[in-house]
Amino acid sequence: MTTQLDAGARVFVAGHRGLAGSAIARALADAGYEVLTRTRAELDLRDGAATADFLRAARPDAVVLAAATVGGIMANARNPVPFLEDNLRIQLGVISGAHAADVNRLLFLGSSCIYPKHAPQPIPEEALLTGPLEPTNEPYALAKIAGITQVRSYRRQFGRSYISAMPTNLYGPGDNFDPETSHVLPALIRRFHEARRDGRDEVVLWGSGTPRREFLHSADLAAACVLLLREYDDEPPVNVGCGEDLTIAELADTIAGAVGFTGRIGWDPSRPDGAPRKLLDVTRLRKLGFAPRVPLARGIRETYEWWVHATRS
Repeated sequence: MTTQLDAGARVFVAGHRGLAGSAIARALADAGYEVLTRTRAELDLRDGAATADFLRAARPDAVVLAAATVGGIMANARNPVPFLEDNLRIQLGVISGAHAADVNRLLFLGSSCIYPKHAPQPIPEEALLTGPLEPTNEPYALAKIAGITQVRSYRRQFGRSYISAMPTNLYGPGDNFDPETSHVLPALIRRFHEARRDGRDEVVLWGSGTPRREFLHSADLAAACVLLLREYDDEPPVNVGCGEDLTIAELADTIAGAVGFTGRIGWDPSRPDGAPRKLLDVTRLRKLGFAPRVPLARGIRETYEWWVHATRS
């Protein structure tokens, strides 16, 4: 198969300090590509004019759009406006700016939350826009759907080799552990760590514990993204996951074991569960030869060890 990203190409990774972007930047560098980055202080990607100026000056061979305003259920519920508007501004500026700078290769990272709340399981890419979204993250999901549409539109109108990938729930070293904005896996690591540290005998978690979720290590996502940049050039988005899921209660038990918390785990069903299940159909990605390498239990232990070390440094 003809590669869509030449050896030694210069790739701008937007969002290189985030969980996904940092892993992708490392994987690209390890694969021999020249990685271009800018911090938010150097370039606010919500500023479309500044973003276009940078891309025209830098003239990368490809762009990976991993920058986004992200967060868990609580953050989405409390701050829907930035989850919608920040992401729309980032996407509009980076994608249109890449086109204006004649960058012909771009990978846009969406999210599994783009799919309907009651999508068939596992969720095929064709489920997009076939039903209502999960209300707790609708603004973020709509922004990401707009990004997919923008990528598809540049392919159709201008023949650009722009593609979209839809990652499942990600975790790994470099994750966000802030109690107000973190996603479920790092949030649980912190909750159990603090409970063990403080000698508490019970941790009460949101919801019922019954929803099923899929989790992918950031290193596996990065490997998939490099593969897609090299070998995929088509209009449909590509799901990126491991193809396996577990209940939130099972996840909590796994994390408690990794952290060393031996107390009771309780549940508060008055709090939202989110979608009942989110497992991606990864047939399209597997046909390209991708298989994840980091088992969940090992990945959780490594992520916990990284966070403990980072908080002590």
